[in-house]
Amino acid sequence: MKAALSDRHTAVVRELGCVDYAHAFADMQAFSATRDADTPDEIWLLTHPPVYTMGLKGRGQAFAPIGGIPVVQTDRGGDITYHGPGQLVAYLLLDINRRRLGPKELVRRIEASVIGLLRDWGVHAERRAGAPGVYVTGRKLAALGLRVRNGRTYHGLSLNVDMDLAPFRAINPCGYAGLEVTQLRDLALPTKLSAVGGALLNRLMVELGYIAEAAPQPHSVVSHG
Repeated sequence: MKAALSDRHTAVVRELGCVDYAHAFADMQAFSATRDADTPDEIWLLTHPPVYTMGLKGRGQAFAPIGGIPVVQTDRGGDITYHGPGQLVAYLLLDINRRRLGPKELVRRIEASVIGLLRDWGVHAERRAGAPGVYVTGRKLAALGLRVRNGRTYHGLSLNVDMDLAPFRAINPCGYAGLEVTQLRDLALPTKLSAVGGALLNRLMVELGYIAEAAPQPHSVVSHG
């Protein structure tokens, strides 16, 4: 059951622009390691330069660049995916123990945020059993991967908006051979990242039961260009 408005919690929202993936990854780990029981949850909206990221399914392997694009080992769940310009990323740094929210329910609510966003724009999107994310006509539009440590989450959601999809063809996206991907541009939907980011944020706030709080002065761990 969704939280009633009177039960909503506050989340700090940070719009960070384009951030190197390795920097963002280190920042998420540092924030999660140093937060305490009173630290507000945060949602970071950003984009990344071209990069492949490999989740825990590839743990311990060494990866060479693919087509000149670096591959970074990370600690989220799942397999390999691609991030690049024109893709909106939302990192969710949440204390789910405090929220009494289990990981499966969190994933369901994140997916519901994207499904609801597409519904607002007249497009039917859906989940796929056993393959977290959001799909339109069988093509993956949004990927989802989380890390839960000590009841706190980081990593999150990537939504393809208006990007070069060719790098996806060099991999098995999220470990699924032949999986096709799509983006908002190909669905004739809005492609301005700031507008899409605002609309997605509103949906996340509703589904996760938050109200937004203006970000304070730049956090020491999110100071990278």
